[in-house]
Amino acid sequence: MDKSKIFGNISSLFKKDKEIELGDEYVELEANVKQSKAKINVRPFKLEKFEDVKDIIHAIREGYTIALINIAPLREKDRLALKRAIEKLKKTLEANDGDIAGFGENFLVATPSFASVYREKEKESLEEEAE
Repeated sequence: MDKSKIFGNISSLFKKDKEIELGDEYVELEANVKQSKAKINVRPFKLEKFEDVKDIIHAIREGYTIALINIAPLREKDRLALKRAIEKLKKTLEANDGDIAGFGENFLVATPSFASVYREKEKESLEEEAE
């Protein structure tokens, strides 16, 4: 039997489980994991217009989604709409005991009530209380 066929067959077994696909800005790893077993989703969103905030709010209100939000497209187009969208997200998360924080200049993370965002300030205040 030809060695190239053997290695080709072996490598094809591994490629079926995990394939890397390049999207617009994200690398998606496809694995054999059933969606129904996942209890919490970490989901990327893009804010390209103010109306996009509705999808994010809906996903977070369901309680099973941590949203990673790319705000760069809206920041470049309309800073006022970006400010309104962030305020709407903040109010919704506050009402639902969620959390929101920025990281970097172009991303926000929004969590439902069961999760919180780690902040360096919290670490420092906990260390001070311990002393």
